Amino acid sequence: MAQIKIYGHRETLNPKRADLSNAIHSAVVKALSYPEDKRFHRFIALDEGDFIHPVERSNNYLILEILMFEGRSKEAKKQLIRLLYQNLGDLGIAADDLELVMIETPRENWGIRGLPGDELSLNYKVGI
Repeated sequence: MAQIKIYGHRETLNPKRADLSNAIHSAVVKALSYPEDKRFHRFIALDEGDFIHPVERSNNYLILEILMFEGRSKEAKKQLIRLLYQNLGDLGIAADDLELVMIETPRENWGIRGLPGDELSLNYKVGI
């Protein structure tokens, strides 16, 4: 499971939402061997006064929070980071304008489709 929150300036996020979602999902699919049909993205478009950041960041500044089951290897997570910078860079998001964090939790801490996460039957591997 991976759920992704994308925070950014309203005027930046709204016109690029589909392209950003596709770029992020492509990286997740490739790096984590994640199924194509599993996309959980939440865009949080903020007004200027609600998104305070250093002045050297532009209006393209984005923060990604990736919530996922624990179990991915260090290599898979590093590959995801590299792919996110590459894919979002292709959309004009400079490396200085992208920060991300991966937050991993045990599967039993998730509730999905009426079950604790560790009781779910998944169609993909978490331990890659």
